[in-house]
Amino acid sequence: MAYKRVSPTHLSVFLSYLVTYKNAEDQSLPSLLEMSQELGVGIAALREQLEVGRALGLVEVRPRIGIRRKVYSFFPAVRQSLVYALALDRSYFQAFADLRKHIELTYWHEAVQKLTKEDKEALKSVITHAWEKLHSTPAQIPHAEHRQLHLLIYHRLENTFVTGLLEAYWEAYEMVGLNIYTDYHYLEEVWGYHQEMVEAISEQNYAAGYNAFAKHTDLITHRPVSPD
Repeated sequence: MAYKRVSPTHLSVFLSYLVTYKNAEDQSLPSLLEMSQELGVGIAALREQLEVGRALGLVEVRPRIGIRRKVYSFFPAVRQSLVYALALDRSYFQAFADLRKHIELTYWHEAVQKLTKEDKEALKSVITHAWEKLHSTPAQIPHAEHRQLHLLIYHRLENTFVTGLLEAYWEAYEMVGLNIYTDYHYLEEVWGYHQEMVEAISEQNYAAGYNAFAKHTDLITHRPVSPD
């Protein structure tokens, strides 16, 4: 389907320039002084707009390298807004967690069918490492593995909006402290479902994996609350 090109007229001067600027060699942009002279906009105004671009993850600025346009990702913008929401009210996390659950359930079948043999082996490795942590003395919380497992399942979608929202969920999960405390038996139950999911994916029994995943997503509502 062909779409009409969207005009950048609703963007700031700097972001409009960022959209239309062409550099055949790399993603480097001119200096603020050069852009100011070309666009007829004051350096102070451009600097403010540049900071917005940096916050949205659209550009990076490095000493001796200058300003560079980055590959578009939805994640930085979502993260900025989510950090603000959680600072206002921690209960926003539950609403975002519910959104994340529906996204993962909706995209499950499409995502798992795109996984390669190497992806499936990587998922098995994550499961192994998680159980090793849980069975160690003292037991360790396999949070890194938890995040890695879920993001790995969906990483072949090539949809920056889906992956951006899912990445932001795990950032929020850490912000509200869910990665540092939980009940051991709860973790065993969670990773039991994870193992079922990965085994089903490996056997291409995607419906069984979906059912295990759906049961697993409801666990967070019964998660033991961390002590303040």
